[in-house]
Amino acid sequence: MAGKITLTMLKPDAVADGHTGKIINHIIEAGFKIQAMKLTRLSKEKAEEFYAIHKERSFFGELITFMTEGPIVAAILEKDNAVEDFRKLIGATDPKKAEEGTIRRLYAQGIERNAMHGSDSDENAEIEAKFHFSGLERF
Repeated sequence: MAGKITLTMLKPDAVADGHTGKIINHIIEAGFKIQAMKLTRLSKEKAEEFYAIHKERSFFGELITFMTEGPIVAAILEKDNAVEDFRKLIGATDPKKAEEGTIRRLYAQGIERNAMHGSDSDENAEIEAKFHFSGLERF
């Protein structure tokens, strides 16, 4: 059975460009319930911890620099089949390849500055949710 939560982060580009409200509206209109949400800023250490899976990749340093350049909005979203449905909503990592109407197609600057993070599995959604939120912050 598919999980009921996913974790998203509105990345520094989306927040700086003033798209936070519009993106949250897309999420709610797609039937997601917000369990937890906060405006925060990742430290270099926290960004490296969150993206540790990419540590050996050539883009790791640039990713960490980008994710720490400004505030993000982290949120736990709830819906049946949350991970798969959310990944469809946000679209392909490369906004040029994303379907019309997807969040990345509408708001991303490019493949590196792609506006959104979405969990890639039910297991990672739980891990990522616990990374950003304590049990007391979830509703």
